[in-house]
Amino acid sequence: MSVKIAESWRKVLAAEFEKPYFQHLIAYVRGEYATATVYPPGPSIFHAFDACPFDQVKVVILGQDPYHGKGQANGLSFSVADGIRIPPSLQNIFKELRDELPGTPPTTSGNLDRWARQGVLLLNATLTVRASEPGSHQKKGWEPFTDAVIQQVSAGKEHVVFVLWGAYAQKKGEVIDGQKHLVIKSAHPSPFAADRGFFGSRPFSQTNDYLTKHGLAPIAW
Repeated sequence: MSVKIAESWRKVLAAEFEKPYFQHLIAYVRGEYATATVYPPGPSIFHAFDACPFDQVKVVILGQDPYHGKGQANGLSFSVADGIRIPPSLQNIFKELRDELPGTPPTTSGNLDRWARQGVLLLNATLTVRASEPGSHQKKGWEPFTDAVIQQVSAGKEHVVFVLWGAYAQKKGEVIDGQKHLVIKSAHPSPFAADRGFFGSRPFSQTNDYLTKHGLAPIAW
């Protein structure tokens, strides 16, 4: 199982890759891919890091678990592969985006690769999952790894926007230095929570206003 990851991330995370917990995690994940149906496809596990190199990160949108349905997960949080029906949470994200920025072109694709290529790190807390078994790869080692990723971005960069939707993401984001970065918090975009503070939270315009203020190119959402 070969994975692609930007060289800048390899350097930043080199020490993490050598830690015993990560070695155990990779052995576990390899065994899962060899014996079960696991998503995303093996080469896409680190797609978030390949599509958005460390030196280009301007925004971090934190998710929890990859989608566990056939053909959905593509290695980016909240994103699905081209041609796949847009899931409810992502439908709500697009609704908020259209309400905030009325000139945003309509899209029929839930593939957020176009965001990642502009500097949006679409990071799930857990990077793999068994088919039809949500949460099945939680507490296997991914969480400390993605905690380290967040800490590296917070410590090693300035003026990054961290978008934390829901209690889980907000808890995981407690390590972020709010003096150096903008942290946007709201309810989760899922249909169970979006009406309780996600709609109307204006994360996309807040992000672009902050980036522009600090001399960075805004995201073409």
